[in-house]
Amino acid sequence: MGFWDRLLGRRQEPPPPSLPAPPSEDDVAAALDEVANTLSTRNAPPVVRARVQRIDRTIRGTLPRLRDIGLGSYDGFSVMQTATDYLPEALDAYLRLPREWADTRPIEGYKTALMVLIEQLDLLAATMDKIFDAANRADAQALIVHGRFLEAKFGHGSQSSLTADEPGTIPPARPTNNLDL
Repeated sequence: MGFWDRLLGRRQEPPPPSLPAPPSEDDVAAALDEVANTLSTRNAPPVVRARVQRIDRTIRGTLPRLRDIGLGSYDGFSVMQTATDYLPEALDAYLRLPREWADTRPIEGYKTALMVLIEQLDLLAATMDKIFDAANRADAQALIVHGRFLEAKFGHGSQSSLTADEPGTIPPARPTNNLDL
């Protein structure tokens, strides 16, 4: 703040707080590694492990594709939040409960804590599958378009001079205009 600002009673606004950088691919992978460690050290049931492993595989398969759709996109944010927050939070809440109690006592209607967790994991898995499909859709569409181009260029309906009648021979040239007939 300068002399005139102090003299005139002007106040200098503090700089805006800096926001932390979004998690990187390495941060997401580290969070998934920590989830896997939690599953083994806290003795999660096999049904939980299998669902978490499916989510883990899908997220890890999606991470390299997020560069194409954007790490700052809604889908990118959802993948990062699932790995770093939603998945660990759901598991931790379940794993804090005594195992037998969590797996046998109804907590929501007729559902046990295990059933509630499985529903949450299935929802996360389905969402990660949709994001993975969306991340791959652009390349899949490019493959389809290229196939259509090749079919138009070289397919059965094209005017290509290539034939498969006699391998190694070049077919005679076709007339290019009415004067050559």
